[in-house]
Amino acid sequence: MTSRAVLVTGASRGIGRAVARAFAAGGDRVVVHHRDSAELAEALRAELPGAGHVVLRADLADPDAVRTLVDEAAARLGGLDVLVNNAGVFGPPDPPHPVFEASYEQWRQRWRETVDTNLLGAANAAWCAAQHMRDRGGRIVNVSSRGAFRGEPGNPAYGASKAGLNAMAQSLAVALAPYGIAVATVAPGFVETDMTNEHLKSPRGDAVRAQSPFGRVARPEEIAAAVHWLASPDAQWASGTIVDLNGASYLRT
Repeated sequence: MTSRAVLVTGASRGIGRAVARAFAAGGDRVVVHHRDSAELAEALRAELPGAGHVVLRADLADPDAVRTLVDEAAARLGGLDVLVNNAGVFGPPDPPHPVFEASYEQWRQRWRETVDTNLLGAANAAWCAAQHMRDRGGRIVNVSSRGAFRGEPGNPAYGASKAGLNAMAQSLAVALAPYGIAVATVAPGFVETDMTNEHLKSPRGDAVRAQSPFGRVARPEEIAAAVHWLASPDAQWASGTIVDLNGASYLRT
């Protein structure tokens, strides 16, 4: 396989970091995107195998910044073959978000911040990436969540943003197939990352792990392996797929 040009959003930590490593280990050149984690992003770039990796910063809630990010990624790598829409926000516990704990102002703020990054940021990145893939084909892989299906009562904006991401990906899978662009999605449950460590180390941690009959949560590398395969030449026929990666902790029909 020839070296591909890959943009991974939110690549400085967690799932994105593991995804960047997986592509680099396969011989690809990776753009490590971050928003506010320059040191982590540079450290990752330095440890990735191979050459030609790049660090770029952008706030995905800013449409103009998204376009600049994707265009610069393509310019630096000589095109764009793969986009991994991994970046996302779940939101801190303060301000509160549940319906009867949040003020109307807090409710609106959380929805705006979450949807702007998780859904609109990913949609804008996909549009921009598709312009570079139109004449060469490519892969777009989105990182969604189990919460899109089972609901997120404490953070409904997150669940809704991920459900929207799933619908967007399936629509794009149909729209972009004639151009040789496949679009697929992974929907993880709990993953051992910086975002979830607070929950996993708390008294609630055992209950979280018990959600899966395996008695644990996922490792970032397990999610990255699925993303890497979905972006491979052999996985074109998986376009439109949403792959559940939750250790049988939530089974949908």
